[in-house]
Amino acid sequence: MTRRFLFVLGSSRSDGNTELLARRAAEQLREDVEQQWIDLATHPLPDFEDLRHDSDHARPTRGNLALLFDATLAATDIVIVSPLYWYSVSAHVKRYLDYWSGWLRTPGADFKATMAGRTLWGVTALAHEEQEVADPLVGTLSNSAAYMKMRFGGVLLGNGSKPGDVLADAEALARAKTFFAQDAPLARFPYENETD
Repeated sequence: MTRRFLFVLGSSRSDGNTELLARRAAEQLREDVEQQWIDLATHPLPDFEDLRHDSDHARPTRGNLALLFDATLAATDIVIVSPLYWYSVSAHVKRYLDYWSGWLRTPGADFKATMAGRTLWGVTALAHEEQEVADPLVGTLSNSAAYMKMRFGGVLLGNGSKPGDVLADAEALARAKTFFAQDAPLARFPYENETD
């Protein structure tokens, strides 16, 4: 299968530090790798309503929900591009991930089986020098990938607060050059070990 990257932009600000860092990493992908970029601020999803146990589930056929659903299923690699907002993913991204719960029950999609083996990545910019404060964001993405039996490529971290600051983070820019070239292991929950 030809690799197809879906970049899900979760910032409330366009062209922010996180997006700049993601675009630097994406520049390193081969020309034959397809890229699709969807900005959740300009393609907002409605509030998620949990109908797992009391509704039939129809495949979304129009609007932003259908766009995200189809793009997610078509991607071999999903890149969550979210600034660190209150130490986790943005509200836009959280809503997108909440929809995965509903998509698990969409007839004909076989969402979990389709996503298994594909790769989830993250890119974030944070204002702290101490990268450990991004651990909740990393955990959200890693555990989501583990539940879906996906691979997890990790999170590319950069430092920046004001627009453009991340372009001065030489270490982040250097990591961006090889970020998508690394092997992404099968995601595991923290309580699992290598033999599980």
